[in-house]
Amino acid sequence: MSTVVEAVRSERQGFISSKLNWLRAGVLGANDGIVSIAGLLIGIAAVDPTNTHAIVIAGIAGIASAALSMAIGEYVSVSTQRDTEREIVRLQHVAQSRNPGHAFNEIKQVCLQRGMSEESAHQVASDLSSHEPVNAVISFKYGIDSDSLTSPWAAAGSSFIAFVSGAALPMLTMVLALPPLRIVATFVSVFVALALTGWISAWLGRSPRQRSVLRLVCAGSAAMIITYAIGRLLEGASMV
Repeated sequence: MSTVVEAVRSERQGFISSKLNWLRAGVLGANDGIVSIAGLLIGIAAVDPTNTHAIVIAGIAGIASAALSMAIGEYVSVSTQRDTEREIVRLQHVAQSRNPGHAFNEIKQVCLQRGMSEESAHQVASDLSSHEPVNAVISFKYGIDSDSLTSPWAAAGSSFIAFVSGAALPMLTMVLALPPLRIVATFVSVFVALALTGWISAWLGRSPRQRSVLRLVCAGSAAMIITYAIGRLLEGASMV
């Protein structure tokens, strides 16, 4: 019985890990929105921080184009993943219809590869394949829930929302702050937001948090400094 419990626990951990990866992807999507839009707006404000009209237009256009691009990319990627999952499900159904012992053999082989003894592997395979054998082997071997395949539309929507949510911070900060303080206020707010998203992504990924925060803050700060410098250079070139 303990071997069956361990096998089921391993399967559940796989599903939990998958959900955490989705959450982590959402955090990283928000981070992309923060950095890319902050860099864009700081570059524009470096030329003329008082031109609110230009900042708003550029910000909205940048958010829309980048968020749609990310959503489309996510849709295509996840659609390919779902096609692969569907093909695995189809092939397993075909194999099971041709050989009723297919699911048992597949699960047993996976258990043996994971270091179980012959007896334990036989017990686990027998218990798991006794009810809905195809779903059992798909779940146990591939970590796929055949009743809940990945939705490309949900992935695209999540990516879009995550990006827009992150981009809203530098956009609102830049628009609401007084013109002389816009660049500094945006830099500070983005600095704090990057530290937070870096900590969350490190926590979800079980990696060193201080290193992740430092890496993300430094990279984001470098991006804003570079775009600010480009804006200043273009301003100087236009005055020549």
